[in-house]
Amino acid sequence: MFKSEELLDIVNDEVRIHSEKLKNRQPAGLYLPVDYMLEMGGKRLRPVLLLHSYNLFSDNIAKAMPVALAIEVFHNFTLLHDDIMDKAEMRRNRPTAHKKYGENSAILSGDVMAFLSYGLLMECDSERIIDIIRLFTKTAIEICEGQQLDMDFENRSGVAEKEYIEMIRLKTAVLLACSLKTGAMLAGAPDKIAEQLYELGINLGLAFQLQDDLLDTFGNQETFGKKIGGDILANKKTFLLVKALELAPAKVFKELMCQINSVSHIPEEKIKSVKEIFLQLNIREITEKKIDLYCRQSINVLEKIELSPNLKLPLENLINNMLKRNN
Repeated sequence: MFKSEELLDIVNDEVRIHSEKLKNRQPAGLYLPVDYMLEMGGKRLRPVLLLHSYNLFSDNIAKAMPVALAIEVFHNFTLLHDDIMDKAEMRRNRPTAHKKYGENSAILSGDVMAFLSYGLLMECDSERIIDIIRLFTKTAIEICEGQQLDMDFENRSGVAEKEYIEMIRLKTAVLLACSLKTGAMLAGAPDKIAEQLYELGINLGLAFQLQDDLLDTFGNQETFGKKIGGDILANKKTFLLVKALELAPAKVFKELMCQINSVSHIPEEKIKSVKEIFLQLNIREITEKKIDLYCRQSINVLEKIELSPNLKLPLENLINNMLKRNN
């Protein structure tokens, strides 16, 4: 069985090889932002999850590598376009692609990354390639649906917790679920286990996104890799804001809405004021409990999978480590 660190090294090597090839393609203006996104690094969680899932049934992980790489390229495409829509300036402690290369170039480079990911899928040697492409396509559409809901929420004064959870299920969780299920499909796993791994991925993705929400407000910029308070300044309907608007008494609600509707504010002061409201309403603790709930649900699903505990241990360790990010 491979450890997560070993799989990460293998994925990073493959990404590096793929990225080097892109540097030599023309026109350079199209491919340089692609290379920039890929060589930024990152946790490579999705391809590592795919390989862990595959490794539950087979040690020949080279067979799964084209699909793992496809998912990583696709994920970075979504990040590139997400940064443009969010007007984000930093990712992984570096300027975002649209800040470095311009918005038009970044949009087009993101487009080509989506198609490159399908090209990598086609390199897969599997009897289930059609099923894998169907799942990948379904997931890609769902991510777009989630992104649209996220943008729709920005123009709404009220968003229910249930609506928010559905949005992040689509925007974030389905790609983690797709990674785990695809790894199992590639290895010829029973359909029941493939579906269990998908369910695990949904719960894991929900916990991961909620933690991302939390870290955007209460994290450390150096370890988080993005400017702290960006969601507050953008009035993003994160879980924290959704719960605050739900739980705030009239006076606090009015104060919070003033911060949201303010057109002229000092960024640092707005972040400080909203954080103080979150702390007053115990939003941090509420969010942490929700994260723990989905984390426990993902582990519960893993325990139900009828495989040796030793086989599942590397995946269990990765799940636990994913949800212990520095804050």
